[in-house]
Amino acid sequence: MRVLRVIADLQVANIEAAKEFYTGYLGLTTEEFNMGWVARYTSPETGAHLQLVTHDAVAPEVPVISVLTDDVDGAYAEAQSLGYEIVHPLTTEEWGVRRFFVRAPDGTVINVVHNRQ
Repeated sequence: MRVLRVIADLQVANIEAAKEFYTGYLGLTTEEFNMGWVARYTSPETGAHLQLVTHDAVAPEVPVISVLTDDVDGAYAEAQSLGYEIVHPLTTEEWGVRRFFVRAPDGTVINVVHNRQ
């Protein structure tokens, strides 16, 4: 799998309540998107970014990181062939991404995603 970017997914109880700390104190002032249950904030100066997540709209668990790749289908096939646990099947989500969740051997859940835009 070719990794294009890794984004931390920080689980919070309430995005709006957590937003001020991450945008104000940390300076992640650009809101790339906010779907109510997940939002991404980025520093306009450095490009550093973080996703705040309350829950996942359709998957059973919240991932720790999101790994963006240009070949999510190939990554899915490779994860299956290596016998890794698939937590959320390869799916084209209604909000425009194609993704799956895989559990690393240490138990960490990872969102492997391709943005189809």
